[in-house]
Amino acid sequence: MNKKYDLIIVGAGPAGIFTAIELTRSNLPLKILLLEKGQEIDERTSLISGWGGAGAFSDGKLTLSPEIGGYLRDFRGLEEALDLIHYVDQIYLEFGAPSTVYGTNEDELNTLSRKAALASLRFIPSRIRHLGTDNCKSILRGFRDFLKEKVEIRTGVQVSKIITENGRAKGVETADGEVIESDFLVVAPGREGAAWWVEECRRLNLTMARNPVDVGVRVEVPAAVLEPLTSVSFEAKLEYFSKSFDDRVRTFCMCPYGVVAMESSEGIITVNGHSYANKKTENSNFAILVSTRFTDPFKEPITYGRYIARLANLLGGTVIVQRLGDLESGRRSTKDRIAHGIVSPTLKDATPGDLSFVLPYRYLTDILEMIKAIDFLAPGLASRHTLLYGVEVKFYSSRPKLNAVLETEVQNLFNIGDGAGVSRGLIQASASGVVAAREIARRVSQKEG
Repeated sequence: MNKKYDLIIVGAGPAGIFTAIELTRSNLPLKILLLEKGQEIDERTSLISGWGGAGAFSDGKLTLSPEIGGYLRDFRGLEEALDLIHYVDQIYLEFGAPSTVYGTNEDELNTLSRKAALASLRFIPSRIRHLGTDNCKSILRGFRDFLKEKVEIRTGVQVSKIITENGRAKGVETADGEVIESDFLVVAPGREGAAWWVEECRRLNLTMARNPVDVGVRVEVPAAVLEPLTSVSFEAKLEYFSKSFDDRVRTFCMCPYGVVAMESSEGIITVNGHSYANKKTENSNFAILVSTRFTDPFKEPITYGRYIARLANLLGGTVIVQRLGDLESGRRSTKDRIAHGIVSPTLKDATPGDLSFVLPYRYLTDILEMIKAIDFLAPGLASRHTLLYGVEVKFYSSRPKLNAVLETEVQNLFNIGDGAGVSRGLIQASASGVVAAREIARRVSQKEG
């Protein structure tokens, strides 16, 4: 072993960053190493790895509800999950998050909830603080500047192997063959590192649970169409169970006055959306995702999601865009048909095509049912001019067995954030880092005492 630390954190996304912030605020004399395989925030080219993780280029929504964005309440209970979310939210405010919170008018929320029920939809009220894609970087720079004198930060370093000994965390080995020892180990691999982490869990013989995969499309319409929803709740969370298959279908990442964007992971191009704090477009967009839980003998939901994304790339060379009317008429969209529509695509590089060659019939049926249900709340959504981009895929990591403090079956090895299957967004990823940090601080204090 070459070097020894009290703690090594693998991954500098929100989960890893907040682990470090919480421990530095504990005033314990800890030697902490934070390793990130991507680059520094101002040197990043990857959308999903580097300082800040995928959140650096995200829409920057802080969902202030334990019902959305993760499973913290399963581990810590509802009351503590609420306290953790509030605590983390205050730290974001300290580092420059805007003070405005959306979704606070109870009368409007109740009215929307009742109307949603008439369309067989469940509206999930949530308070949201919107950082904006343009503000995320400055907040993440603030985190880095706060930590750089307190924690050793090494970017461009990929961890290849977790080292254990006699059932305890021992350290890590990097891709360059460097071995680094530590008493505690926090693994926060993010979605980018999820596949690597699954392989490591298998190698370590950890008990694993399969998470679902969400597959769907991103919907783009004139901003006015979604205003009945976005004016009440910046991001309207709607859930639906399809009539045809009883599948769970939901909205995700609503971006008022935003843009549709591409993201790439391991050569696979998928679609996403952003809203900016300081600029607006004439369109709004959101995802409709179908959740699928697979049963034995199938054990590869991430592989399945990647297969569908690759199929879209094969047919379109990139993201495919199609007018809803063309899809319903059984024909592919063309540049001319899209140009004649009333919705001008914000993702100019998308290829006009036919999503029915990509998405399984079951998924398309679920998505079309959901669009018609939402049209009751937002008239005009089911217009033939509405644009559908595909595919959007959300990979949720297989979760190793974790205890209430997010520790694996290996002593002093903690697993947190989206890559652990614990969270699905910025706020709960950050809060999971706080949970692990507090337990490490408790054990260190107990040992010193």
